[in-house]
Parts: sequence; structure tokens; C-alpha cells
Amino acid sequence: MTQQKKSSKKKTSSKTINARRAGHQYERDLAKELRELLSDEDISTSRYSSRKLDDAKVDIFGTQKYGFHIQAKRYKNNPNLFEILNEMPTDKCINTVFWKKPHVGEIVSMNKGDFYELIIALINEGN
Repeated sequence: MTQQKKSSKKKTSSKTINARRAGHQYERDLAKELRELLSDEDISTSRYSSRKLDDAKVDIFGTQKYGFHIQAKRYKNNPNLFEILNEMPTDKCINTVFWKKPHVGEIVSMNKGDFYELIIALINEGN
């Protein structure tokens, strides 16, 4: 009898595929929200517009001209926000992580120093 070789490929569960699909959909939803909010048709997912940004852990393309990089996460469990922020580019843009926890809500995280910069900018804008 001939034995069949077992495939060395790791099988991907349907849960993994669905979670990945949901994460991609969250990126598309964020890009659409930002396009509408900022009236800017140039905003899209990095997966669609810029392989270089996508490889740099930036999920939304077109927000850089407003001073932001956005990484989108859709997890049931808590993502490692410190690790995600540290993997993002170190340029003049503020790195942000949008996290959607299903059936709970969404939050945005950034470094404290960047948040303080935003506060100062808002205060100065009001004067």
C-alpha cells in the first residue's frame, strides 16, 4: 500500500478566516467613515493604495496629510497596544490604534505625548 504524504501546510480554521475577514472589513469601514468625515476621497485602505504603508503597519492611506497614521484592530481580546504603536513609523505623524471590540465598542489609543500635543494644538487654535 502507498501511504499518502501529509500536507506540510497548516490548516486555517474558519474562525481564523472569519476574524481576518472581519478585520479587513473594519479597515474598509474606517476608511469610509474618514472619507465622509473629512470630505476626502483620497482616503482608502493601505491594502488597496500603498503596499509600503501596509508593510509599515499603517492600515489607512491618506490620513498622513492630516498628521495621523492609523492601525485598525478588531479583536475580542485586548491587543498589545504598546507593541502595535512601537511597530508603526517614527515620522512626524501621530500613530493611533483604532480598536473595535465586537459587541462592546471602539476606542482610539495613542502615546501620551502625542495626546498632549493635540490638547495644546486645540487650545492654541481656540486663541
